[in-house]
Amino acid sequence: MINITVADDHPLMLEGIKKVLQNEIDMKVIGESSGGNQLLSILNEQIPDIVILDITMPGKSGLELLKDLKAQFSHLPVLVLSIHPPSRFAVRSLKAGAHGYLCKSSITDELVKAVRRIINQKRKYITSEVADLLAQQVDHTNTPTHESLSDREFQVMYMIADGKGVSAIANELSLSPHTIHTYRARIKDKMNLESDVAITRYAINNDLIY
Repeated sequence: MINITVADDHPLMLEGIKKVLQNEIDMKVIGESSGGNQLLSILNEQIPDIVILDITMPGKSGLELLKDLKAQFSHLPVLVLSIHPPSRFAVRSLKAGAHGYLCKSSITDELVKAVRRIINQKRKYITSEVADLLAQQVDHTNTPTHESLSDREFQVMYMIADGKGVSAIANELSLSPHTIHTYRARIKDKMNLESDVAITRYAINNDLIY
């Protein structure tokens, strides 16, 4: 039996994921969480064979939570499930220790296949789209400029491009406005962009927002 813990803050999506998994006779959802702290508490009580993790949940960013999971439970496989296309977070998720990255639109077709690959074959689950993104990382001549950003800088860049102001970003990330201004200055410097409008335009051109 493959024991699974699912972390997703959207109740309907959580139920949908559970339904897909529990249709399989050899899979059982033994834990469910709607937030990062709750997930860590659950894992301290009972370790599953694999965690299925939504990359965007309240509190810590998904990437930060993923790093916490790998630090505290180093041998626990984590499959990231996200509403975001692979171009946004797939490579960063894999670098942070994820064993695979799937879009939520693919769960009916690929979720069970991904879990079986990770658990039964002890292999990461890499879709063809994610494989192409990883190949770009190897070919540094084609590496997108935003890959030079730290995970936090990338998160702030994405939120700026999504139209959020400094105060809103600071509040959501539990940081000071001064800190957000510092991140924004670093982003502009690293990416050679002069304004928030230029950041948004870059994000659109690189399929980071729509």
